[in-house]
Amino acid sequence: MLGDNRLAREKAELLRAAGAQVREHAQRQPGDLLGVRLVIDASGDEELNRGVWAEAEERGILVNVLDRPERCRFIAPALVNRDPLLIAISTSGESPFLAAALRLRLESWLGAEWGPFVRLLGEVRRRLRQQGAALADQVPVYRRLLNSPLLALLRAGRAAEGTRLADSIAGAVGSAQPGRVALVGAGPGAPELLTVAARELLLAADIIFHDALVGSDILALANPQAERIDVGKRGGRVSTEQSAIHQALVEAARAGKEVVRLKGGDPYVFGRGGEEALALAQAGVEVLVVPGVSSALAAPAAAGIPVTMRGVASSFAVATAHSSDALGPRLEALARSVDTLVLMMPLADLKRTAARLEAVLGGNRPAALVCSATTPAQSVLRSSLAQIAAAASAGGVRGPAVLVVGEVVQALAAAQGLMAASTSPIKLR
Repeated sequence: MLGDNRLAREKAELLRAAGAQVREHAQRQPGDLLGVRLVIDASGDEELNRGVWAEAEERGILVNVLDRPERCRFIAPALVNRDPLLIAISTSGESPFLAAALRLRLESWLGAEWGPFVRLLGEVRRRLRQQGAALADQVPVYRRLLNSPLLALLRAGRAAEGTRLADSIAGAVGSAQPGRVALVGAGPGAPELLTVAARELLLAADIIFHDALVGSDILALANPQAERIDVGKRGGRVSTEQSAIHQALVEAARAGKEVVRLKGGDPYVFGRGGEEALALAQAGVEVLVVPGVSSALAAPAAAGIPVTMRGVASSFAVATAHSSDALGPRLEALARSVDTLVLMMPLADLKRTAARLEAVLGGNRPAALVCSATTPAQSVLRSSLAQIAAAASAGGVRGPAVLVVGEVVQALAAAQGLMAASTSPIKLR
């Protein structure tokens, strides 16, 4: 190893960890390359680089000159080490920086618990093979281990519980096991806003029942072999009956499938997730609920509208305006009681809803419609309560949309240009 810097020392340590005998030299001296199998030049000295390359070529020694792809006879990949799990990342010398950045991302995802997890899987595999279990019976066991709380137990340092869980799952080899249903929030639309738990469940799914508004870019993150079924409801269109959704979820779980019920936003915020959870529980089906980022908060944020702000608004409320009549007199009472009102699904009855709010809040109260929030199609229409319905009609506004009413709509107007340059996954507009 040539060089006296951080990179040289780091690479020397990695080589030693892999079992290599390493000689370190700050500078190249005659005879340094005698008897070596490979050399890494991390000196950054162009003259030294040329000399090392020439001598290594002459002696037939594998050589790697850092950041000089044309002077490399081998490439050292970035390594994620979760022994016995090892993942090598190479860009074929195009960008060592990118390989290192990807390694950091994988290391954050694959924590230290993956080492003991892989060892447990190995123990289970050897046991099942000794028992003579057919491969077709083994694979479901491995899938159940991967989808079980085993990783979480190991992450929490509860290895004994993890071992007992693994033994229990392995002991059921060859027997039919019921599946489960995960009610998963898909967030407001941007794939980047999916939770880690949501992404992992999508990868593990056998079948996905999804809302109509869940985009193809989110579904693309799922297991490619998973069956996808659209059970979404759209106003004015033929939609799947809720009772039929309940029945389909129960039947899929009883058939042993890993089921994901993928809902826009959060399952329990105007998503009928509560009804589905109750129906599944009553049918004896295991239910897992994974919250999502609700459009009630994501849409205003994506439009640069804080629902609360010191000196402007200290309270907010969220309601559905799918039919303003459904709220009865509570709509006016709700509007009076909070500083910011967020109404979901407002377009079907926007004119009447705006008129009711105007009667208690005044026509000059700022309002905004945020459409297709966090997606490339996002648009924001700002107006007053008195004009919002006419402006939406003139602008051909289409759903999905969220209506925000309150002084916060204009609170950050002066900063909109700066916020538009944000690198956040939520583009502020």
